[in-house]
Amino acid sequence: MDPEEDTEWNDILRKHGILPQQIKITQNDIYDSAVAKAQEEESERLGKLDLDELAELEDEEDDQVLEQYRQQRLAEIKAKADKERFGELRYISEPDYKREVTEASKDSWIVVHLFRDSIPECKLMNKFLGELAQQYRATKFVKIISVECIHNYPDSNLPTLLVYGKGDMRGQLVRLDRFGGMRSKRKDIEGYLKGLGAVDPALKRALPGEGAETDSDNSDDDSNGGRMYFDLSKGI
Repeated sequence: MDPEEDTEWNDILRKHGILPQQIKITQNDIYDSAVAKAQEEESERLGKLDLDELAELEDEEDDQVLEQYRQQRLAEIKAKADKERFGELRYISEPDYKREVTEASKDSWIVVHLFRDSIPECKLMNKFLGELAQQYRATKFVKIISVECIHNYPDSNLPTLLVYGKGDMRGQLVRLDRFGGMRSKRKDIEGYLKGLGAVDPALKRALPGEGAETDSDNSDDDSNGGRMYFDLSKGI
């Protein structure tokens, strides 16, 4: 006996609940399913186009549909621009610190470099941070003369990075010794910041004339990321 067969006996069994009710697919069902699938595929196709590609389709597609996707693209571009609003290593002075770092860190990650121009490692760190600032524009990178940030801060501790996020200090890096001093690479600092969550790899941009870099290898980091901690908050 075929339970799907349309017979009088099967109808009796269905009436008494012995067989499940037969589901009949009509031509309208087939048409509606085909239309829904076509609309889904078209929506997926349009969703992958940029503004220029959408403009090229103006004569082919429904104006209202194109305008919807155009506005969606503009909103995505604006949201990205609002987030990636930095892009350079900026100098700040002591009076700026509370506004530019402490308060601003409630909304974004801040990387602060305590430096002196006379120290070669500080110049190297400024170079690295200037490049990273261009690559990770959602993170604010600033530099401040060490003794303006913390009075009487020893030059022997330079360069020093203070990393802020969510309104609080999240990490400190004192000197470049763990990366080899003047042999340190930009990827070393990048890996340290990634470990703290201060930079987002998904938003990384390539530098002009330079392809995307391979992620730095931090497999030899210790349990706290190799960070040296000092109580610097009292001097800020």
